[in-house]
Amino acid sequence: METCVLVRYGELFLKSEPVKRHFIGLLSRNIKKALDSEGLSHTFDLNRGRMLVLGEEPERIASVVSRIFGVVDVGVAARTGNRLDDLSKAAVMMAGEKLQPGMSFAVRAKRQGVSGFTSQQMGEVIGRAVYDSISGVRVDLDHPDYEIFIEARDFGGFVYDRRIPAPGGLPLGTQGRACVLLSSGIDSPVASWLMMKRGSEVTHIHMDAGRWAGPDVRAAAIENHKKLSLWCRGFVLPLLVINSEPLYDAMEETRVLPRDRCVICKRFMMMAGSDLVRQQHALALVTGESLGQVASQTLANLAVIDPAADVPVLRPLITYDKQETIDIARYIGTFDAHPGDLACRAVPKMPATAADLSEITEFEEKIKIREIVDGAVENTEIVKAKDGAILE
Repeated sequence: METCVLVRYGELFLKSEPVKRHFIGLLSRNIKKALDSEGLSHTFDLNRGRMLVLGEEPERIASVVSRIFGVVDVGVAARTGNRLDDLSKAAVMMAGEKLQPGMSFAVRAKRQGVSGFTSQQMGEVIGRAVYDSISGVRVDLDHPDYEIFIEARDFGGFVYDRRIPAPGGLPLGTQGRACVLLSSGIDSPVASWLMMKRGSEVTHIHMDAGRWAGPDVRAAAIENHKKLSLWCRGFVLPLLVINSEPLYDAMEETRVLPRDRCVICKRFMMMAGSDLVRQQHALALVTGESLGQVASQTLANLAVIDPAADVPVLRPLITYDKQETIDIARYIGTFDAHPGDLACRAVPKMPATAADLSEITEFEEKIKIREIVDGAVENTEIVKAKDGAILE
C-alpha cells in the first residue's frame, strides 16, 4: 500500500479523445510547473479517468494541485489492490484514525473496470468492516460526521477520507491568450481569474491615472496582479502599465463635459487595449464590467463604449451581482476590505447614463485621443509576477 494524490478532473471527459489527450497533457504540464515552483519532487501515473501524483510530501502536493485550473478536487489516498479485502483493510485502518465512538459515518463507493461485485455491494461490505471494527459508531448516509471514499478501478484501489475542492474549469493554455484590463478594485481581478479558469492565459493591462487617481491605486492593482499569479504557479504573469494621465489632462484643458468623461475614459481603454491585444498576439480584450453596476456600465453606455474597440471584448461578470463577485474575490484572495485611497479624481457628480456617441466623438477629436493612445501604448511599462512575487 502506498500514498498518492488522486486528481479528479471533470469537464475534460466531455471532449473527443484527441482533444481530451491534448487537454490532459496541458493539465499535467501545469501541475508539473506548479509543483516544480514549490520544489516538490513528484512523478505522474496517468490512467483513464484519474491522474495520480506520487511524491514524498503528498499533503503539500495536494494543496498545490487544488489550485490548478481543470482539477475538480484532490484527495490524499491510500493505493491498494482492487479486491474487497484489500479495500476493506485500508478503509478500516484509515477510519480507525479519525472515527470515534458516538460518531456517524458513510462509505461512498465507486467501481469501474472491476468485476465480481457492484458498487453497492462494495459499499455494504466495507461499511460493515468499518462498523464492526469501531464500537459505538453508526451509519448515516445523509449527514455523516465522517465520510470515507472508496474507488475500485482496473489499475488499483483507492481509499481516502477528504476531498479538497479545486476550481474546475479547463487547463490553463487550452484557449489561447486574452488581455485583461486590471484595476485596483474588486471586479477585474475576478474577471481575470474566470478567464484563467476557462483555460485562457492572460496578460494584464493597468491604466495608471497618476495624480488623477488615489495614492494607493497603482500599488493595489499590482497587489491584485501578484495574487492572481498564485493561480498560475510556475508561469510568468505579465502586467502592462499604461500612463493614462495625459488623457485626463487633455479632458480638463479642453473642458470636456464632466458627464462624458467616464465614457471617454472607457473608450480610451478600449482603444489602447485593442492595440495591446494585437501587440501581444492575444485574441480578446477582457473587462470586469457588470451590467448597470455604475453609470458607465449601463447598456446604453456600453453600446457607445464598445465601438472604440476593434478586437473582441469579453465581460465575464456582465450578469453578476456585486455580492457574487465579492464571494469569488474572497475565495481567490484578491478581496481587501481596507485597500486604501482608490478614488478617481476625475469622476463627475452626475455622469451620463446614456451618452451621445456623436458628442463623445466630437470631444475625442478635440483632445486628439488617438495621439494620446499612441503615446501611451508606445511607452508601456512591464511588471512581471510569478508565484505571488514581482520579478525584478
